[in-house]
Amino acid sequence: MARKTTRQKLKTAQKAKAARLKDRKERARADTKAIHGTPPQWTPTEVEEAFRRFAAANPAPKGELQHINPYTLLIAVVLSAQATDAGVNKATPALFKLADTPEKMVKLGEARVRELITTIGLYRTKAKNVIALSRILVEQYGGAVPHDREALEALPGVGRKTANVVLNVAFGEPTIAVDTHIFRVGNRTGLAPGRTPIEVETKLMEVVPERYRLHAHHWLILHGRYVCLARRPLCEKCIIADLCKWPAKTAFAVPSSLARQESVAT
Repeated sequence: MARKTTRQKLKTAQKAKAARLKDRKERARADTKAIHGTPPQWTPTEVEEAFRRFAAANPAPKGELQHINPYTLLIAVVLSAQATDAGVNKATPALFKLADTPEKMVKLGEARVRELITTIGLYRTKAKNVIALSRILVEQYGGAVPHDREALEALPGVGRKTANVVLNVAFGEPTIAVDTHIFRVGNRTGLAPGRTPIEVETKLMEVVPERYRLHAHHWLILHGRYVCLARRPLCEKCIIADLCKWPAKTAFAVPSSLARQESVAT
């Protein structure tokens, strides 16, 4: 009997490991268990392999919020709270065309800012915060965005997540901004379980290899936004499915050795 080729072995492994689509309740139960840290812990080797794959697939990931400079980045992130990046990106071009500095924003005024961002959720409160933080930047920082976590978090409408995004994107610090996507991915995969965003952030800072930290939050956000979806994760498209510890995942786990052999063979 002829020996099976590497491709045949891979297909056999895929078929053997194929998992049925879990129903909604089963996935919800699995997510609840994950938040309490029940999935097996990742080994350092597995973490390294996951981020190696993310880096290979997308060497220079970028955030999707449109901005011109550190100030407009700060404003965009403030506006993105409880809103989608796509929704924010529809409103900010007109806003930033008129005001791309805190001085111009203060001059523009709260009422006009409110008119320009009415399509964004909580626009009244956000317009108020945008003007208030812009005034502080002018009066206390000479119109510059401070390169300091404490100073950033003291600004109206700015929390830890926003500060982390600004520190990472504008100033190149290896921070990890935990939003709903990273919170879900960290817990669901077992990579960084935690009941609060700060717990997930702390765990990620512990386990993610230093050389990957600068881009880690972008990789994880994009993974959660386009692959590890809340309602129906696309496990069949996931590049770390074989490493993931989520008990309700819907994809087979291809043995890494076979996956590498298949890659070489093709």
